Amino acid sequence: MEAILYKEESYKIIGCCIEVYNELGKGFLEVIYKDALEHEFGLKNIPYSRERAFDVIYKGNLLQRKYCADFVLYDKIILEVKHMSSISDGNIKQTLNYLKVTNFKLGLLANFGENSFNSKRIVF
Repeated sequence: MEAILYKEESYKIIGCCIEVYNELGKGFLEVIYKDALEHEFGLKNIPYSRERAFDVIYKGNLLQRKYCADFVLYDKIILEVKHMSSISDGNIKQTLNYLKVTNFKLGLLANFGENSFNSKRIVF
């Protein structure tokens, strides 16, 4: 049986997401959930950076635009926050692109727009 990548860290992150969803429910803009998550990460002493920009290299050249992840936690996990009716293939592809640019191995996709909190682990 294969071990779950960053099991303890991702459990804590998803726990914060569930706490935010239980407190706010669905219906707010993504930025409100991000603000609440930032507060929750602080309460739980989870190291994070918000809206962290990453360079994109194309054929050895640094592109003008950067890729900005919603959160980077523990300097190794990407958290992408959404407020949609369901997680889409496009959301998964976006998270995979963040992982590719950062060389991180784990992305968490958190959706606050459904009738109950939904998340997806994306391993690269």
